Amino acid sequence: MDNKTLSVGFVAKRCGVNVSTLHFYEQKGLIQSWRNAGNQRQYKADVLRRVAVIKAAQKLGVSLQEIKLTLATLPKERTPDKADWAKLSKTWQAALDTRIQQLTKLRDSLTGCIGCGCLSLKSCPIYNPQDQLADQGPGPVILDR
Repeated sequence: MDNKTLSVGFVAKRCGVNVSTLHFYEQKGLIQSWRNAGNQRQYKADVLRRVAVIKAAQKLGVSLQEIKLTLATLPKERTPDKADWAKLSKTWQAALDTRIQQLTKLRDSLTGCIGCGCLSLKSCPIYNPQDQLADQGPGPVILDR
């Protein structure tokens, strides 16, 4: 199957994505195709693994830009094998751990506020009267701690 070319419809069906998703991945530089004599998109068979890696990384919360940058570290931008996946996924672990910590803190803060049932602005950890927290920087600074 390594030398076989695959149609866009076959790849979409086999990968469980829409054809438009493949076009989008291609536009973002994540996968590559070429046109045959009939002007139809064709893919090498290894695109199936590459799309699987993209989908797995997205499920982990990794952005397409991060996926693209990480895939670009492979020699000749080849499709990752098992050893490559172990290295690639490791590069995302620290960022995922940070996101998990932030989401846990957010969940715990919201549960404490909503869980009391009063919705009091006096005791809410997110409340910020007269924008007192502005000098600490932009965004939700309490939740970023």
